[in-house]
Amino acid sequence: MSRRSPLRPPKRLLLAAGLGLLAARRALATPYNLSGKRVLISGGSRGLGLALAREFTAHGARVVLMARSAAELGRAAADLRDRGATVHTVTGDLTVAADIERAVEETARVYGGLDVLANVAGLIQVGPLENMTEEDFREIMEINAFAPLRLTRAALPLLRASRGRVLIVSSIGGKVAVPHLAPYSFSKFAVTGLGQALRAELAREGVGVTTVHPWLMQTGSPRHALVKGQVKKEYTLFATLDNLPVLSLDTTVAARRIVNALVRGDAEAMIGGPALLMRYAQALAPQLTADLLALSNRFLPGPSTGDRAVPGASVETPLTQKNPIKQAAEAEFNEGGSVTPGREGPS
Repeated sequence: MSRRSPLRPPKRLLLAAGLGLLAARRALATPYNLSGKRVLISGGSRGLGLALAREFTAHGARVVLMARSAAELGRAAADLRDRGATVHTVTGDLTVAADIERAVEETARVYGGLDVLANVAGLIQVGPLENMTEEDFREIMEINAFAPLRLTRAALPLLRASRGRVLIVSSIGGKVAVPHLAPYSFSKFAVTGLGQALRAELAREGVGVTTVHPWLMQTGSPRHALVKGQVKKEYTLFATLDNLPVLSLDTTVAARRIVNALVRGDAEAMIGGPALLMRYAQALAPQLTADLLALSNRFLPGPSTGDRAVPGASVETPLTQKNPIKQAAEAEFNEGGSVTPGREGPS
């Protein structure tokens, strides 16, 4: 015979009620109003960073763009000002602590504070694991994982004061590891964990954190990727998949969905139907997903004898050069200039 009092509800009922209250609170939460907000975007000069800057400013936000190239920043700023946006630029390298501090301080000086930090800049390396070195893994971790950590920590005093928001751009590669993108997935799994940790710890201080996981996007950025192995084959495959109609996402649409996820206050958001399908496949059938990915690797180019990385732009082929979607994306998102390998806006 149970000793539980008939007046005391079962623990499972209490848990269900608590979860229901949390869900109701979330559903009734007021969307975050971006009008007049001050937004710092790393990797904001081109690719997804530029697309997000357009979307933020379309909501009435004022933006600061940080990137390494002053020329690219100048073109991006002109693009945004032509659209009626308020924009300021900071030239700096995310691997340099003084540059990170300066970007945050400059945002506060120009706009009087900071409301949203968008961690967008990313490095991507393409090629077989056999051709990747430990240094490749360390280099990509610096940009894709440690840079968002350092920039967020530097910005936290301002974000606490404004009860602001943090956006972390991860990838479907941060949920499902993809062959020939081993260092990239390694770093994106790390930044996904960072986003979850920040979300849990900063909520009590009024700072919201949203981590997004985009599918392939037509950003025009493959030419900045670092390629190893049989470089022409690797790059042709990567650049083609990144710019296939239906399979890859329109970058403007992806940027809108990302900003909407931030406005709603989502903890995580999968951007694109294929990303959502891969997430559920990994969660519900991890063995099958692993087997299918292992099978797909059999059809990819094999390793080469050297470990030298080259920028994608140096191994263009007629097939990639004449791809109209790729050409349009490069022109639309400021990707057609001189190549600074890997950074300022992930694919």
